Amino acid sequence: MIVVALIFLFLAIKKGFEPLLLVPIAFGMLLSNLPMTGIFEHTVTAFDAYIDPSHPETTGGLFYLFYSFNKLGIFPPLIFLGIGAMTDFAPLIANPKSLLLGAAAQFGIFFTFLGSILFFNFNAQEAAAIGIIGGADGPTAIFLTTKLAPHLLGAIAVAAYSYMALVPVIQPPIMKALTTKKERVIKMEQLRTVSQREKILFPILVTVVVVLILPAAAPLVGMLMLGNLFKESGVTARLSDTASNALINIVTILLGISVGASAQGPTFLVPATIQIIVLGILAFCVGTAGGVLLAKLMNVLTGGKINPLIGSAGVSAVPMAARVSQKVGQQYNSTNFLLMHAMGPNVAGVIGSAVAAGVMLSMFSGY
Repeated sequence: MIVVALIFLFLAIKKGFEPLLLVPIAFGMLLSNLPMTGIFEHTVTAFDAYIDPSHPETTGGLFYLFYSFNKLGIFPPLIFLGIGAMTDFAPLIANPKSLLLGAAAQFGIFFTFLGSILFFNFNAQEAAAIGIIGGADGPTAIFLTTKLAPHLLGAIAVAAYSYMALVPVIQPPIMKALTTKKERVIKMEQLRTVSQREKILFPILVTVVVVLILPAAAPLVGMLMLGNLFKESGVTARLSDTASNALINIVTILLGISVGASAQGPTFLVPATIQIIVLGILAFCVGTAGGVLLAKLMNVLTGGKINPLIGSAGVSAVPMAARVSQKVGQQYNSTNFLLMHAMGPNVAGVIGSAVAAGVMLSMFSGY
């Protein structure tokens, strides 16, 4: 595990693979696997006693105390609040068809869910928690796992955040394999200008519609849209600034080091963890492929107006996946600017992964 942590640090610092995620995760992993630190000691904390009154209340290691906020489902919605405050939904509003690409990229979640049950003997709750890795959304993966399969939280959290950070490595080969050079050089028309009224109404309407249909998705979707309303309302600049800067940075640090610290050798290096990591990469790859393939179909139906590369951005890793679409597109056409077009499916993927989690939670939380 120490070697794995050092590899992650190398990728983050030397190669620049999402250092804001990988550095705290890798350092937490490194520190918790050094002998006799007790920093992730598995003693019962006040939080455990709150969750299960039968446990006595004792103290735990520092990183385990941080980790308890994941177990309580507090950190993920706070991350979504910050993401909402940083996200511009205008590309999605300007091109509502991109919502379909965000939905298609969630196919990896349900594909892996079925595979986990049929071929790896996980139960439905465990399979749902594993499948959500395919959305490339760490907070959603943590939130759903705490509700359905808390005993798998460490492995799933590390897998989800690792794949989020490795989006620039994993996605391009899939995108290139599924598209032709002719498709990759397609230039898309400029998006229309979205009014301020539309930007304000969007988070309110999405919250009402989604939560009425899927109440279980309320914590994630609600906080995402609240953060966006802070940004777009024009009257809560201080709240938007706090959510998109100080708050999300603090939570990212605490969540990252606690997730990394949960990857301890004796409990992490077991067959189930290897299966979860394999299934996680499968879910992510299938989700990426699903978005690209639907974009190819939409390109045909629109007479060649959609560059299929933007379909890969339908996973929830925002804005990383959109940047990958832009980078790959410019490799084949230096005058091509796909970033804003890719942001439509990218932010749709954020909503889509939260909705997928709500579906899973509604179906299996009573089991």
